[in-house]
Amino acid sequence: MSRRCELTGKKANNAFAISHSHRRTKRLQQVNLQTKRIWWEEGNRWVKMRLSTTAIKTLDRKGLQAMAKEAGIDLSKY
Repeated sequence: MSRRCELTGKKANNAFAISHSHRRTKRLQQVNLQTKRIWWEEGNRWVKMRLSTTAIKTLDRKGLQAMAKEAGIDLSKY
């Protein structure tokens, strides 16, 4: 299972780890993923998803149904 947000599709970012002597080595900046149970009003049940923390904040504003529609996700499969 890849480390990817199920609603927004966020994934790891390539970056450099810079030492004190300013040598650069490649590293990955991982997404802050959380497993979260969200109440789905239309389906009248809980849905368990792996979401980034920014997606959780956006859920509070937009709602689960609207975000799933934007991402093209069928919530009945979760």
